[in-house]
Amino acid sequence: MEPQLEEPKDHPSEPCCACLPYGNKAYCGVLMPTRRTGPFKPKMEGKALYILPTETKYQGEMTDGMFHGKGTLHFPNGSQYDATWEKGKIIQGKYTFADGLMYKEDKWLYCDGYDRRFYTEICEGLKPAGISQVTNIDPPRKIPEGCYDCGDGFYDPKTRVIRDYRKRFLRNADDDEHEWIIHTCRKGWDEFIGQKAKL
Repeated sequence: MEPQLEEPKDHPSEPCCACLPYGNKAYCGVLMPTRRTGPFKPKMEGKALYILPTETKYQGEMTDGMFHGKGTLHFPNGSQYDATWEKGKIIQGKYTFADGLMYKEDKWLYCDGYDRRFYTEICEGLKPAGISQVTNIDPPRKIPEGCYDCGDGFYDPKTRVIRDYRKRFLRNADDDEHEWIIHTCRKGWDEFIGQKAKL
């Protein structure tokens, strides 16, 4: 159960520096809390519920204003990342998607090309021909014209901006993510590709 949120009454909130690894990169910055719980100290210490401007919630231990010890990031889409942190850096962690699927770094067999079922199809079975699923969510989201559905929002390749499904800014795509999205993700339009001379 989450603790009750309280605004500090006699002190302003303090910024928190954090580095979050993503693949072989690290994204670092100052996170400005909108709300937090626990006794106020000049820097956040002990157990805290820390809500980022993106509505991602960190619930866990902090020291010297950084994630430190055991803590969980709860994302607005329902997924979560349970981790052990050391002074703002992740030591080890486990990502669980909103539908309950747990990510495995080694031996990841989900949607690998040999078994192309979505997690909901693995759990609930395949639908008959003609009404097959095209996404893990059924029915699929309607993608805006000219955009791609990249899993946590819609990507506009003209602006290179990813917005969440409520149309709020999430991030700018770097070159690697841009290439991955346009080659892998569902797009919001149909293309005539013609017929193949030989099958």
